[in-house]
Amino acid sequence: MSNIIELNNDEIKMGFVASCVEHVARHLNVDYHIVYDALQKTNGIKDYVYRFYDTLHTQSREYINDDIISYLNHRGFAF
Repeated sequence: MSNIIELNNDEIKMGFVASCVEHVARHLNVDYHIVYDALQKTNGIKDYVYRFYDTLHTQSREYINDDIISYLNHRGFAF
């Protein structure tokens, strides 16, 4: 008997958001809390990463990292 857990669409998107925060933090060599706080302060989680999930999740990790960093830089966070 297998124990398969099925995630709903929101859970999948939130997992993607979490992986984005972690990967950007690693790329910048900073604690993930710094990236998370910056995205929270700019509404970037809801208005950017979550909103554009359908497009972003098809891109490379490097593209996503650069895109999120650019998003934050345009909103006043210098990384």
